[in-house]
Amino acid sequence: MLSRVADSLYWMSRYVERAENVARVVDVNLNLSLDAPDQAEEQGQPLINTTGDHEVFKEQYGEATRETALLFLTFDSENPNSILSCLRTARENARSIREIISSEMWLQLNKAYLMVKDAAALGGLPGSPHEFFSSVKLASHLFTGVTDATMTHGEAWHFCRLGRKLERADKTSRILDVKYYILLRSVADVGTAFDDIQWAAMLRSASSFEMYRKKHGRISPKQIVEFLVLDPDFPRAIRFCLNAARDSLHAISGTPPGCFRNSAEKLLGQLCSDLAYATLEDVIGAGLHEYLDDLQTQFNRVGAGIVETFFAKRLAGPAKLASRQTQG
Repeated sequence: MLSRVADSLYWMSRYVERAENVARVVDVNLNLSLDAPDQAEEQGQPLINTTGDHEVFKEQYGEATRETALLFLTFDSENPNSILSCLRTARENARSIREIISSEMWLQLNKAYLMVKDAAALGGLPGSPHEFFSSVKLASHLFTGVTDATMTHGEAWHFCRLGRKLERADKTSRILDVKYYILLRSVADVGTAFDDIQWAAMLRSASSFEMYRKKHGRISPKQIVEFLVLDPDFPRAIRFCLNAARDSLHAISGTPPGCFRNSAEKLLGQLCSDLAYATLEDVIGAGLHEYLDDLQTQFNRVGAGIVETFFAKRLAGPAKLASRQTQG
């Protein structure tokens, strides 16, 4: 496969997944501001910090407010990680490989982009923001379903899954981090009924509330952390996502399981092994934020290894679209 094609497949899926997860982070912020309206205005800057876009935001807006933060993350065309920009870039990648993807994939992605573009043209969030962000999440789910149902599960499909799973692992870690940077108002709230509401809302933002309750029952912060980080069976858990990404990476390269032939396979294999043998005590003992921050750094290293292994020759020359594609 041409590196140009592989690059577009990988980033197309990453950007669709990124749009969905930005919608998740913003939506949980909006829902919890209803439970704590007195704190709503203070949540702008932490929301930007959680997505990792604080430097870009400061250049454009200066001090953060709730309204400017929501606009920046949803419709700002100058922010490469806004929902609008993510879907636009995913669509540009898809346009360049129309002969590789199915027509159903193109139609679904084009429909999702036009939906968000029309909402942006109105100048702000719709009257029901929750419904809008739910539509963004549903559009991503439909695209993933159409991809799995209409695309041969060969090399091209594995590049799609590789990008999607790496992006999902990164954003699950960030959604979990939201609990400490946005949802926790004070240490006094820990263990209270309001704290349980926050954890439940966070689980819902990761579409994991029902599956968590089936497995663990009552809300327990430690069990939630274990479920979203170390569970090998839940499809939005970090460990599950990385295992799936590793399998696709080996399917692409043909390297036997347990071996590596390039930096991407080595880094991802080490990360999967670390998570396979990690315990909840390891995660909590290191400090949850510090542990998640280290994971995000490792995700970026794996992503850089993938670019170096499969796409670097393409990026050596002028590539306008590729220059706008970032890890996160």
